[in-house]
Amino acid sequence: MSRILYLNGAWLPESEARVSVFDRGFLMADGIYEVTCVLDGKLLEYAGHSARLQRSARELGLTVPLDAEALLAVHREIVARNALDQGMIYLQLTRGAADRDFAYPPAGTPPTLLLFTQAKNVLENKAAERGISVALLPDLRWGRRDIKTIQLLYPSMAKMEAMARGADEAWLVEDGLVTEACAATAHIVTAEGVLVTRDLSHALLPGVTRASVLELAGTHGVRVEERAFAPDEARSAREAFITSATNFVVPVTRIDGQAVGDGAPGALTRRIRDIYIETRRAAAI
Repeated sequence: MSRILYLNGAWLPESEARVSVFDRGFLMADGIYEVTCVLDGKLLEYAGHSARLQRSARELGLTVPLDAEALLAVHREIVARNALDQGMIYLQLTRGAADRDFAYPPAGTPPTLLLFTQAKNVLENKAAERGISVALLPDLRWGRRDIKTIQLLYPSMAKMEAMARGADEAWLVEDGLVTEACAATAHIVTAEGVLVTRDLSHALLPGVTRASVLELAGTHGVRVEERAFAPDEARSAREAFITSATNFVVPVTRIDGQAVGDGAPGALTRRIRDIYIETRRAAAI
């Protein structure tokens, strides 16, 4: 059955949704996006995603065309219209359509706002059961990775290179330090049981799931350090994992072909995943 999309105030079957060829998202990657997880037909961590959307928009001088109440209503409506029980809502906001120019279009140019759904069984994640492998690759992205922009070519290239090397995912490395995965936050657990996650800066995205995991770890007696770590420290870690909106917490069991810890999903990683799902599921709206 065709999905129903939201595009600039209209509800449309996906076969009828059209965006101008002059849209700056298409021509210049001039836009931002957000992904909100849906579980039990409800929105997980919506407040965090909404806040990050507003921050990304401010950083690029974009205006979100709906106020907070209306945007939440659209999210709930698209879930209802598509009878979505588990999956995600993708939101994309661009600067709108204008003749191609490096200068921004005139003030008042209508932005383009698109939302669509993707069904996905977010609870039954085989990767979470067996763990994933990562390959270490250079981070060649632009310098403002804290903004969730739609310019995702290099992360796609890195993902493909990791797969060509027999890995599931890439961890990106800059100046000898891990920044993040292609579309997730990188974490390690030291031999002493300390959860280490890179501190926030322009080098990485302020992950919504990342923030929740650090909060939950702290309230459950896990020591947390927000600092950068090098590939060698990651390889020698007791555990490693990634976090993202629809994968929640997924163990990393191999780095560049070398086993992390005993090569199986770690006990702390599994515990954090269970706590995350339980608490965030209960708080979904």
